[in-house]
Amino acid sequence: MNDSTYSDLIPAYEHERLEALRPYRVLGTPGQGVFNDFVSVVAKLFDVPIALVSLVRESDVVFIGNAGLPEATIVDREDSMCSVAILQDGPAVFDDIPSKPCALVNPFAAQQMDLKFYAGQALRAADGMGIGSLCVLDRKPRQLTKPEGQLLEQLALVATDLLQLQAAQATDATLRARLDGPLHESLTRCAPWPSYANGTRAAKPPTLNGIPTPAWTKPSTWPRPCTAPCK
Repeated sequence: MNDSTYSDLIPAYEHERLEALRPYRVLGTPGQGVFNDFVSVVAKLFDVPIALVSLVRESDVVFIGNAGLPEATIVDREDSMCSVAILQDGPAVFDDIPSKPCALVNPFAAQQMDLKFYAGQALRAADGMGIGSLCVLDRKPRQLTKPEGQLLEQLALVATDLLQLQAAQATDATLRARLDGPLHESLTRCAPWPSYANGTRAAKPPTLNGIPTPAWTKPSTWPRPCTAPCK
């Protein structure tokens, strides 16, 4: 990372953040099965072509769950908007990246991958440190509605629980064998769901781990696009 150019991506508590990330380093392989299944469901819920689960490491970002962006496995920290998402309390939203890019990250990275929209919610360790993000992306500008923002926050909690479970399984082969099959089967059953987050369906929305999708509404200005860290 070029610290002189992208130093604002490094919080004052970076040492503590990296310590909080340490237990999850065993999950540093891109594109892991259960996380791929999970983000495939997330992409369908938001009606977007791309959804990712990332871990933000010291100098790079690894996408351990990847639906729709196979060319991205591990990228430099300054090339990923997930590096900004971990600094935010709520969703970090960039609704029109070409016309309103974030100055904290390399604008050419998103341009090269033809990304026009990003919304990411931080995944937090038990001490509250941001260690990664759950994000949805599109190749066209769009708004994130209030219900969608709330859903993203809820799904980020599910992703965090999944991180903790998978990290525990990584050191217990017996536990992993018992749980991986049911997790994969459960998420695969969810994959055919149509999109409910964009307000175009009249049917009753499904739930994920007991979390209902919110009532659909017309696009609103909430949450506001991420502007504070992008001055």
